[in-house]
Formats: sequence, structure tokens, C-alpha cells
Amino acid sequence: MSQDQDNFRDSIGTIKEDGKRAWVFPKKPSGKLYEYRKYVSYVLLIFLIASPFIKINGNQFLMFNVLERRFNIFGFPFYPQDFHLFVISMIIGVIFIALFTVAFGRIFCGWMCPQTIFMEMVFRRIEYWIDGDRGAQIKLDRQEWNAEKIRKRVLKWFIFFIISFIIANVFLAYLIGSDRLIQYITDGPAQHVSTMVSLLIFTGVFYFVFAWFREQVCIIACPYGRMQGVLLDNKSIVVAYDYERGEAENGRKKWRKNEDREALGNGDCIDCNQCVNVCPTGIDIRNGTQLECVNCTACIDECDTIMEKVNLPKGLIRYASEDEITKKEKFKFTPRLKGYTAVLVILTGVLVGMMFLRNDLEANILRLPGQLYEHKEGNIISNVYTYKLLNKTTKTVEDVHFKLISPKGEIKLVRHENFDVDPEALAEGTLFIEINQSALSGDKNNLKIGVYSNDKLIETTTARFLAPRSYK
Repeated sequence: MSQDQDNFRDSIGTIKEDGKRAWVFPKKPSGKLYEYRKYVSYVLLIFLIASPFIKINGNQFLMFNVLERRFNIFGFPFYPQDFHLFVISMIIGVIFIALFTVAFGRIFCGWMCPQTIFMEMVFRRIEYWIDGDRGAQIKLDRQEWNAEKIRKRVLKWFIFFIISFIIANVFLAYLIGSDRLIQYITDGPAQHVSTMVSLLIFTGVFYFVFAWFREQVCIIACPYGRMQGVLLDNKSIVVAYDYERGEAENGRKKWRKNEDREALGNGDCIDCNQCVNVCPTGIDIRNGTQLECVNCTACIDECDTIMEKVNLPKGLIRYASEDEITKKEKFKFTPRLKGYTAVLVILTGVLVGMMFLRNDLEANILRLPGQLYEHKEGNIISNVYTYKLLNKTTKTVEDVHFKLISPKGEIKLVRHENFDVDPEALAEGTLFIEINQSALSGDKNNLKIGVYSNDKLIETTTARFLAPRSYK
């Protein structure tokens, strides 16, 4: 490859030589893979929009309430006390993405990433509807601001804003919960000014991303593109140009009818540049795997269409690994993939086991700071404690009370004996534990306390009990 051909490595495809933004006007994609992508995108869009409003056992299907540190993942609630479970879940997600990337490259970006789905299947399709295809968009961009351009721009920007506002509402439902969002909408914006301001800020961010920043998110902001460079190897399946077939001995050459390209030593690539024109990030896939490529398959469909028109075999651009192109090797489950899979299976097993061991009621009983024991009549030693009970379910835990399992003793609650814990609520209070000195062994004793609901043991916890050193 010559020095001129290798210049693409000096900068990203959306930056001009003078450093200014090179606006991308991709041709409207079409073809078999694009149709498959549309079906996948529509399913994922429905999932993305519906998830905050789906309930499982009263829990929102997906929620990421960072402010209150409450998370729901597939209907399972996670609280600050479950932070270790949440961390394991996130690690599993990262390893799964790494495994997927090692095997299939950046296919997640092209098929499942919300940024790509919204950009290519929502905003870009609206743009094609209003502004037209690539040629019409370039012409409109260069056109002076006349009535036609103003009408199209205002209509497009208005629709983009409305869709951004809808996305912002869905995003807010993930953060604060769908029930609260619906309540805020019912109450009206005047009663929740701060929430409305936040909603407009989110709307502005989404509008900025999809109306202006666009593919720059994938190229500049998203760390996944950088991860790809670390994880990919010669065995990874990516959107690849078969340069051995496309270049042959004497390189590419424009198509001429009734020409024997094989005899002339030219490859199957007819240098039509349609793969470049259809690319949403403006790259030339013939230069090899690049940071900007999101594996959207638009170039595959376009190249197959051209190959069909000139009666050449399809698959000049296809899903393939470097080893498949150079060595004709098929995809193998490599030791590297086996390692990632093993780690993923182990962590998933650990998470499932911990989820089964997880209690619906979290109990914490701690000695009141700064308070010593009290020596009462009848050789009774008393310690004062605070308790916190977190109900992780959507049902009320009724008739809650405590019993000392070991050693023998008595638990007395301040103000009341039995109480209820409301759904997804925290109950707090103070209690005294009284134990006869004969049942104690030393100045520091470990207690086992049972939490009961309607005389049914639902949780156990431990606490430290202080006593005079002389008692044994």
C-alpha cells in the first residue's frame, strides 16, 4: 500500500485536512442484512421503551435509580446492601461483551447499541423521508436558505426535538421509576419544576447527539471502539473486505463490459466507491478494520448488490476473519474464547447462587454507639441496640418481632412489640437485649437473633453483647 493510500490512518474519517468536521451523508442502505437489522432494531426499540413500564412481582423490570441507590435488573431489586451482587452483575456484563467482541468484533455496535438503533433506524430514516437520499441531502446542504430548505430544516428539527423529548421521558423512567414519572405527568410540570428542567436538559443532550454529534459518539466518545482494538485478533469475525479477491495481482479497476478482468490480473473490486458512500461513519472498508467501523453491514449489502449487477460472486465484503481471508480457515472456538467462557460461567453460577441465598428482608442490629452495658437486678445485663429492617419486596411484612436464639435472653422493643414493614421500605427503631449473667462467657459475647413474621423465622442476624469482665 502506498503512502497516499495509507493516509487514512493519520486521522479519523470525519475530519477534513484543515481540521474541520467532514459531515457524513450516507446513502440509504438496502439489502438482506439491512432488513434483518430493521427487525432486530424494532424489537429492541420496543424492549427499550417498554422495560421501565413492565412489572415483575411488583418490581420494575429495569431501573437504575442512582440518586436513591436502587436498581432493578430483570425484575430483581438491588439495594445498597446488595452492592456486591450488582458489581458481579456488571462484571458479568463486561465479560460477556468482551467474549462477544473477541468472537464477532463490534457487532454489538451495529446491531444492538441504542445509539446506532436510534441514529440509523429512527433519526436517519426520518432524514431520508424529509431530505431525500445522499445526493439530495448534499444538494440541500449546499443550497441557499430558501423557502424549501427552511421548511425541510424546521420540520426535521421539530420532529427530532419531539423524539428526543420522548426518549428523555423514557430515560427518566429508568432513573426515577415509571410510577413516579407517570405521577409527575399527571400532576403537571408546574408542581415538579426541577424534574421538568432535568427533562429538558436530557432532551437537549439527546437532540445534540442525534441531530449534530451523530457518528462522532461512536468514534470519539464511546470507549467500546478502543476496547475493540485490544480484544480483536486475526480469528475474530468482523465486517471485512476480501482484499485477496478484490485486489488480485494488479489491484482494483473500474468495470468495463466484456472485459476479462482475470486475464488482466485485476481483482473483483470495480472501485465504484458505493461501500464508502453507504457507510454511516464515512470510512473505506477496503482499508481494513478501522476504529470507526461499527459493523453495521451496510457495505456488505451494497457490495453484494453491485456484484450481482456485474455478474461477479457476492461476498467481496462479508463477515469474515483475517485468517479466513488469508488462510481460508473457518471460525474456531479458540482457547482464548474458552477462557472467557469459563470465567463467564463461573461468575454467572456465583451470582445465581448468591441470588438464591439472598433474603427478602435485610436485618441489621448494632449496639448504640457510646453506650455501655447496664447491670440490673437479678444479675441481668442489658445492652441497647438500634435495628434497621429493609423490606426488598413489594409486599408488607406483617407482625414482625425479634427473638434471641442464643444465648437465652429477652428482647424488648422501645414503644411497641410487633410491627409491620411496608413494601420496599426501611423500618428503624431501638431495642434492649437482657441476658442473665450466668449465660454469658466473658466481656464480649456473640448473639444470634431471629427476625420473625407471624411466628415464622424469616431472617437471622448477629450482634455483639458487652458484659463485665468478671462474668464467665
